[in-house]
Amino acid sequence: MDWKDALASLSGLPEGEDSNDTSEGNTVMRTQSAVPQQKSPLHVLIEKKGRGGKTATIIEGFEISDEEIDDIARTLRKKLGTGGSSRGGEILIQGDRKADTIKMLQEMGFRVNSQL
Repeated sequence: MDWKDALASLSGLPEGEDSNDTSEGNTVMRTQSAVPQQKSPLHVLIEKKGRGGKTATIIEGFEISDEEIDDIARTLRKKLGTGGSSRGGEILIQGDRKADTIKMLQEMGFRVNSQL
């Protein structure tokens, strides 16, 4: 009996089945599934026009689905502790959070073109 069999008997897994197996019924969640589909860099900019003097950070240039953009926007809003939205293939973050947004997008694996 090797260590995998001993571990399987303790954890209740059938013998020979690996816990990292992605067979039917088992799904592995990937946090950066959108990154490989994104080929061109994203653009991060600051806007004030048409917002009543309020500053907003805009992220544009996505080539992925709207659902994936929504997930990225949700993650950014949560980690930055600010409001925002995603519409029309771009993400809006409330406030001047350009540097923080660039850093977080790079940590997620995206390439970002922007002048700080």
